[in-house]
Amino acid sequence: MAIKLANLLRAGRNVVSTNQPLINNPDIGEKHFTGDKLVAEAEAIYAKRTGSPLAMDGLSERDRRLVAAQKEAMLRIVEQHQSDINKEGVGFKGFIPAVFARLVNEEFEALAGSEARVRVTAPTNLVRNRKSRPDAWEREVLETRLLADDWPKGQYYTERVDFEGRPAFRMLFPEYYRASCLSCHGQPQGELDITGYPKEGGKEGDLGGAISIVIFE
Repeated sequence: MAIKLANLLRAGRNVVSTNQPLINNPDIGEKHFTGDKLVAEAEAIYAKRTGSPLAMDGLSERDRRLVAAQKEAMLRIVEQHQSDINKEGVGFKGFIPAVFARLVNEEFEALAGSEARVRVTAPTNLVRNRKSRPDAWEREVLETRLLADDWPKGQYYTERVDFEGRPAFRMLFPEYYRASCLSCHGQPQGELDITGYPKEGGKEGDLGGAISIVIFE
């Protein structure tokens, strides 16, 4: 289930990424970039990447609730930003993949916080938003596992630990810079990107962050 949630979030974020030219087009008002459209495209990407559709068959009742909560969170966030997305005469809207993911994860927590949490974090030196700073467990896993030279690229890390006083399953799912990430996170280091934040100087394939998932037992 943790892998499903990570892959669905990544798919939704990818939809926002590929639609940036549309979202930021100042000459178009109604763009028809709705929550339903995003969820449908995210499910299609999920199916293509994983080789199977995001089916609810065979899932436990709890797992069905978690998938439904994440889909609902993605839909709500897009719908809440329709006025910004459809604003004419304005180019960059600020509705970028990182912002989308953070807002979706916050909405997901409101819907399913007693059962699961999802957030995006990163090595401390790469964190832009204070809300994304790694907690002690995430920081240790990032530094001793995911950033280790001998850690298999793409391999996630899981552990059963207490979280907020409750037994839980935790997973850290590594994410690496792709070519599309480098316009904001690449070279030259220190140059301001479109959001006004200094670029990190990353290269394609570098570890850029991780999706952190908690599923309470």
